[in-house]
This record gives sequence, structure tokens and C-alpha cells, in this order.
Amino acid sequence: MSEAPKGNAIVSQSGGPTGVINASLVGVIEAAQKSEKIEKIYGAVHAVEGIVKDEFVDLTEIDYKTLDIVASTPSSALGSSRDKPDEAYCREILEICKKRNAAYFYYIGGNDSANTCKIINEQAEAAGYNMRAFHVPKTIDNDLRTTDHCPGYGTAAKFVACALMGDDLDNRALPGVKIDVIMGRDAGWLTAASTLGQRREDDGPHLVYVPERPVSIEKMVEDIKGVYNKLGRCVVAVSEGIKDTDGTTWAKKLAENAEVDSHGNVQLSGTGALADFLAGKIKGGTGIKRVRADTFGYLQRSFAGLQSSTDVSEARETGRKAVEFSMEYPSGSAIMKRTGSGENYGVKFERTELSNVAEFTKDLPEEYINDEGNGVTPAFKEYAYPLCGELPETGYLGNNPKV
Repeated sequence: MSEAPKGNAIVSQSGGPTGVINASLVGVIEAAQKSEKIEKIYGAVHAVEGIVKDEFVDLTEIDYKTLDIVASTPSSALGSSRDKPDEAYCREILEICKKRNAAYFYYIGGNDSANTCKIINEQAEAAGYNMRAFHVPKTIDNDLRTTDHCPGYGTAAKFVACALMGDDLDNRALPGVKIDVIMGRDAGWLTAASTLGQRREDDGPHLVYVPERPVSIEKMVEDIKGVYNKLGRCVVAVSEGIKDTDGTTWAKKLAENAEVDSHGNVQLSGTGALADFLAGKIKGGTGIKRVRADTFGYLQRSFAGLQSSTDVSEARETGRKAVEFSMEYPSGSAIMKRTGSGENYGVKFERTELSNVAEFTKDLPEEYINDEGNGVTPAFKEYAYPLCGELPETGYLGNNPKV
């Protein structure tokens, strides 16, 4: 294997922000500052969009105090972009990398970001330009392949769990049906996290619906009737990407003039249409008077003050490891493998090929979904608890009233 080149580094953040994507950025900067091979560190403003415009900030001398504050701040400190670069776009990126004498390219993002890294790496090799492209995983959806879990998921899971704990208490005080629509276009990882705050036997959410298990409105109505008849109330967590029994998402069926992003995906999180639709169907199908629905939307991505300590620590270390691996390998993605569970939870960091992460997504496994398709199993909670971290304790005095 050839010796690591000497030159500058470019780092950028792509796609939807998360609660800990800045911790990964800080990890990259910290490790790059210590590297004898890296001279200047350039942060691309608004990801690839900023790179092709040659818009950078110099991060070479940024101090530790500032880095520590940035690491605890949600959203993307360098800004982001939804651009999905094709071959021609990546050639423009490579030209800027050459202009900046970049020997290292670190791209923090999801599976499309891994694919961008892959294209740029291949183009650099074809051009005989010695540059190492590395992907740093992030996504609240937790749907990247190969890695055990993704930086960003634990913090978003904590937000969802806390939000459902509060919503369940609200539903106890004023009983009825409450529906919460949670991010998850293709995978139900984040919606499943709504169960992590359950402590009492009758704690909500009482029903959980994920994209991996298609469900008809008729089935959902019957499920809700069953819970309501038993408890006098029902809290429901629904992925934005839930599908009808024909495999088509309900959101797509509702969108007469569907808004799509640059990746060709139907816009799901910027509208409350699905929540309103479900509330109407449930109210009409059950006859229950009090039916309410919320769409969490983008709140799940950048909620301040609610980081999972495990998540922020692992995100920062993932950034550091990407730099470390780039001194040994010409390209790759820095991933995590779980080494223990429960009180013995831990991870180790490995490098994998970009092709193992690029483009494709990872579903919530069947063993994490109950047989009825309307809840999660204990195996999911065992997997997710360490990532989410400590949750608040709550009390309620109105159960089983006695005179």
C-alpha cells in the first residue's frame, strides 16, 4: 500500500442535519490538526454545492473551546446541501480539490454521500490524482448498511422517545386517540424508538406502524378500536413512509401533485397531510370523538439540548477514525461494530469499502417487529437502549382510582 500523501484536507457535511453531525465534523478536524500529513483544513460551506463554488472556511487553527461548543450544537455547522452529484458534478468537485491541493476528502453524510465519495475516488484514480476520499456515516434514519448503527440515530431516538413519553402523559390527562407521524421514508428505526420510554404496562405508544410492514386503513382502525376499548385511550406512532397493502406509501397516494426532492423522493416530512388523513379515517372508522394527530417533521433532526451522550461520543470518534483510516487506506467508510450488549455495551471502529455503504438502505429487521405488525419486540429495545441513553422518569396518579 502506498504511503499516505501530504497535502490539504477538505471536509463537508451533507444531507439532513442531525443532533451530532457536528461532533463528527469536530472529530475530523481534531484528528486532521494532529496529522503530520495534513497541512490546511478547509471546510466546504453547504457541502458539494459550496465546493463547486469554491466556498470554504479555514478550519486549520480553530481552537479546542470553539470545537467543543460546536460538537454539542445540533444541525450542520458548515451548512448542508441536498444535491446528488452525478459524474459531471463530481468532476467539478475533483477540479476544486486539485486547485486546493487536497490530498484528503472527508464527506459526512448518508448512503448518497458514500456514493459521492466513491465516484470522486474513482475519478481521482482515473486521473492519476493522489487523493483519499473517506465517508463519515450519519443519519437519524439509522438505515446505512454494514455499520451496526449510525451517528445521529441515538440522539433522534432520544428525542422521539421523550416526545412520546410526554404525549402519552397528555393522552392520559385527556383521553382519546393520538397519532404521531415520525420520520422514516423507507425504514422504521426512528418510529420504533418511540417505545423506548415505556415504563408502565399501559404506557404508549400502544401501536407502532413501520414501512417494513404494509397496513390497510381497515386494519389500523380495528387495532385502535381494540386498544381504545381496553384502555379508554390509544397513542399511535406511525412512520411517514408507511405503505398500503399494495406497497404504495399512503403519503404518495395522498399527494396529487407530489413534491419531490433532488433525489426524486416524494416530500413526506414537510406536510401534515398524512397525519390529517389518518386522523380523519380513524375518527370516521371508530366513532371516537377525540382524535388528534401531529407530524414531528424536522424537529427530530436538530433539537437543542437533547443529545445522547453515547451518540455524541461515538460520532466524534467516527470522525477521528475516518482520518486515522485515511492514513492507511486510499478510500473507505468508518463504521461501528457492536462488541457487547446491556451493561457491557461497546463498539469497535472498522473501515469498510465505500461500495458496502453507498446507495442502498437497511430495513428494520423482521425480528424487531411483532407478529401483528403493529409494535416492536424486546429485541429491538435491547438493541436501541444503549444508543438512546438515559431517559427521564415520570409519574402519574390517576390510574385505578379508589374511593
